[in-house]
Amino acid sequence: MTIRPIIIAPDPVLKAKAAPVENIDGSIAKLMDDMLETMYEAPGIGLAAPQIGILKRVIVVDVADKDEKPQPFAMANPEILWKSDETSVHNEGCLSLPEHYADVTRPKQVRLRYLDRDGEVRELDADNLLATCVQHEIDHLNGVLFIDHLSLLKRNMILRKLQKAKRSQETV
Repeated sequence: MTIRPIIIAPDPVLKAKAAPVENIDGSIAKLMDDMLETMYEAPGIGLAAPQIGILKRVIVVDVADKDEKPQPFAMANPEILWKSDETSVHNEGCLSLPEHYADVTRPKQVRLRYLDRDGEVRELDADNLLATCVQHEIDHLNGVLFIDHLSLLKRNMILRKLQKAKRSQETV
């Protein structure tokens, strides 16, 4: 497995829409493995392929606590089939927006369909943190960042800080 570099906002690839995966082959399975390794190393609880510069509809998530056995999901072409009317608020962060967090309101429960790493069609009922994480990562596949759910003022403040940090990194 290979740890891949994570793209940091503002980068135009993070605003692009990812293409569906035609079939699960060795390269997609390797991508899923690399993404899990990258996510765990970061450390994070979710990662979408666009965050490593690959515009494919692939996400990985694992919301297990540190003292629990890992419970990874690797999903291609995830789609939300149903969302609850009940919402929950989670303080979200993102590996592509390091050190920035904000409360985001999302449906508390979702049902989704996806292809697993063996190409099998699966359905998953997710709630609470898993539901939030899956929605966050699917947003990435559509070019949406968690800050796009915030007010324009908050979003622009975070983006300005990221641009400033990027400029200072480039001058080093």
